Amino acid sequence: MTDQLFAALHSVNDETSFLAFARALQADRESVDGASLTLDGFQGEWANHSISDFIERAVAWAGDSDFGVRPGPKASNPWALFAAFLWAGRGYE
Repeated sequence: MTDQLFAALHSVNDETSFLAFARALQADRESVDGASLTLDGFQGEWANHSISDFIERAVAWAGDSDFGVRPGPKASNPWALFAAFLWAGRGYE
């Protein structure tokens, strides 16, 4: 699923492709629901398991990266930028 999700992330350029990415992100999360945590606390590729943790880490990524400037390049399309924000919530620690 991760390769498909990564491809969906990189194809976001408008409302329709953003929603396709959001659906793929949801499916990716559902695919690991109930899976055992690894020794480093991951569940599949997901580091953040609650909506609170997910949002907290996405916001941390936005602050740490100047909302995608680092490591760059920052997406100029707002749909792609928000998709990157959601992607960060999945695994940013």
